[in-house]
Amino acid sequence: MRKLRPLNKQVIVITGASSGIGRATALAAATKGARVVLAARGADALDELARKIQVNGGIAHAVIADVSDHEAVANLAAEALSQFGTIDTWVNNAGVSISGRLEDIPVEDARRLFDVNFWGMVHGSMVALPILKAKGGALINMGSITSDVAGPFMGMYSASKQAIKGFTDALRIELEMEDAPVSVTLIKPGPVATPILEHQRNYLDRKATMPPPFYMPEDVAAAILHAAQHPSRDLFVGGATQLGTMAAHAMPHVSDKVFAAVGPKTFRTRKAAGVEADNLYAPSRHNAVHGDTRGHVPRRSFYTRARTSPGITSLLAVGAVTAGLLLKAALSPIKTGRAGPASPPPDSNATDANATTDSVLEKMEDAQETAAKLREQEGGYQ
Repeated sequence: MRKLRPLNKQVIVITGASSGIGRATALAAATKGARVVLAARGADALDELARKIQVNGGIAHAVIADVSDHEAVANLAAEALSQFGTIDTWVNNAGVSISGRLEDIPVEDARRLFDVNFWGMVHGSMVALPILKAKGGALINMGSITSDVAGPFMGMYSASKQAIKGFTDALRIELEMEDAPVSVTLIKPGPVATPILEHQRNYLDRKATMPPPFYMPEDVAAAILHAAQHPSRDLFVGGATQLGTMAAHAMPHVSDKVFAAVGPKTFRTRKAAGVEADNLYAPSRHNAVHGDTRGHVPRRSFYTRARTSPGITSLLAVGAVTAGLLLKAALSPIKTGRAGPASPPPDSNATDANATTDSVLEKMEDAQETAAKLREQEGGYQ
């Protein structure tokens, strides 16, 4: 594997660049000296972002592209090569979302979601690979905690993210067999404070939300730019994200029951759903980095800061394993039925599980914050 170039010597293509994680990544990459190629469907939003980068001394080129169209993605690569002569990192970030019971989602909408999320990633990967294999580089795909753990009312979105994970993992192995000089990374954030809730199509009777904690888009951007410079297999964003995945894999039946019990309250708000524009078939007007978090205060991910700082990665791994074991031990009475009253109220197990999980998460985040501060004392987080 060839060493990846520093950001100030890279050309980075970012799909879904007009808002949220894509926009945050473009702004951060340009600030660090990368030449960025911005791709999305909305011309006005792309032009505004390119101007913002250029006014601040950065270099950006905007290309209108719907990633569900293979020819449009091929044209995106051609534009990048024409403008800058090379591509060092390709970020498949574009995505759409649908909230609703699986039985209530029209097939045509489900197909559209897969056309953008999964096939858009495939198109980008297939177009970028010949370029990256020729000279070395990084391919970065946007997964999610739902790549590992499905939740209620997000079934189609989760299915697309699990498909992305399967493709990404298989591609990485095939490139390893060829000894190709391409790093392949899957980014797996938990809930992020982007405009995703404003963008998504909603088939619920109430406004959709996601269970906290919400993390900042800038932390996801930092993980992406870390992977652009340091070969990485998977990068979680948020300590709660990795712990939630560990818990669900260790105790899948308990995880299912907890989601079933708390899902109606944690994936829906109390507000009635209104008729709102979404971005499933056309660009949205919500083009900011940050979005509505339904009253939850976003947090910075000290876990991600530490995870991308080699000096304390091993310490963090020990903390993560310890927290996972604590969580498993704490939830074991729920699984075996040894704790609590003989005839508990219907939601008591889920409530106990949530309280225990929150307690462990808080302890883990405290440990991660301490680790991150130690790293900052050693030279800061890059």
